[in-house]
Amino acid sequence: MTQPTDSIARRNVAVLVAAQALLGAQMPMIFTIGGLAGQSLAPNPCFATLPISLIVLGSMLAATPVSHLMQKLGRQQGFMLGTLGGALGGAVGAYGLYVASFPIYLLGSLLTGIYMSAQGFYRFAAADTASDEFRPKAISYVMAGGLVSAIIGPQLVKLTADAYVIPFFGTYLAVIAVNVIGSGLFLFLRIPKPPVPSEDAPKGRSRIELLKTPRIAVAVICAMVSYALMNLVMTSTPLAVVGCGFTKNNAADVVTAHVLAMYIPSFFTGHLIARFGVEKIVASGLVILAGAGAVALSGVELEQFFVALILLGVGWNFGFIGATTMLAGAHEPHERGRMQGLNDLLVFGGVTFASLSSGGLMNCSGGTPQAGWTAVNLAMAPFLVLAGGALIWLVLRPKDEFA
Repeated sequence: MTQPTDSIARRNVAVLVAAQALLGAQMPMIFTIGGLAGQSLAPNPCFATLPISLIVLGSMLAATPVSHLMQKLGRQQGFMLGTLGGALGGAVGAYGLYVASFPIYLLGSLLTGIYMSAQGFYRFAAADTASDEFRPKAISYVMAGGLVSAIIGPQLVKLTADAYVIPFFGTYLAVIAVNVIGSGLFLFLRIPKPPVPSEDAPKGRSRIELLKTPRIAVAVICAMVSYALMNLVMTSTPLAVVGCGFTKNNAADVVTAHVLAMYIPSFFTGHLIARFGVEKIVASGLVILAGAGAVALSGVELEQFFVALILLGVGWNFGFIGATTMLAGAHEPHERGRMQGLNDLLVFGGVTFASLSSGGLMNCSGGTPQAGWTAVNLAMAPFLVLAGGALIWLVLRPKDEFA
């Protein structure tokens, strides 16, 4: 009985992998140049990473409306809206650079957040038509599409960053093109629209009731911490690399290595979850994130940037995919729109806070890039303790209380 379902799921996974690969390339592009462009436009260097923070804020604000739209009209419409937001964000960002206006540039970043929010639902869409057995693999494969985006994005930055007199203007034109071309992929999705609920259909748990469910609460906390800490460190990385005497191309290469490390493990993360259990994989991710911070604190040679950011990517992969899998199996189909929107609202709320903190820690914590980089990585510790403690609490609870 599962074969037809999984044949449809595999088709949808293929489409979503392609979307993650092509459309997803805009995220490493913008994350590579956002802080550097912001530094050139901002009236105060403490606001250099504000453009990246605005992307994440836009994603947080768009999470609930985009999820509601998908629940009403289907995944395809929501993903199309995402590409529209990405193209508009690229156009407004390019104009902001053209007129050297920091506020306009920030507006473009906020609009880009609509795309980032929609991209966050690719992983849930992969699970929609999958059997229980195929679900963790489907999520993992879609995340693996980011492997190609990790190569395409930074290389496009190298080709376009200095293509015009205005630095990074060409990069934003490339972002527009990526969204226009990539939007056509969603015409091939085959995910049924959610049925209109009848009057006597189950309403599902409220948002508060969902968050009071232990498994859901821990999944949200682990997803939030994994994503927020990855963003905290990655946002400051180009500033730290360039500030420590290396080039913009070195910064792009470090980001490439990081994003590759985020997505290469996705080829086997689903299998590891199926074999060892989701809790062990999430725990491994948190330990690896701690290792990334330890390496970053050990020095600021180029090799240490590479190793730290590679570990950061692997830790994010295990922590975030594991938490997503935990969440996907902890709510009913009729609760999907409510829970997934709430999850991404909370996750990207945490990421917004991390991104806003990143610029202040990096540029306003000691006066040197080295001191700022140290502050960024030390800030990881309390949040890793929070997520690790929550996971241990969940594992130690009696099995019959995993409701």
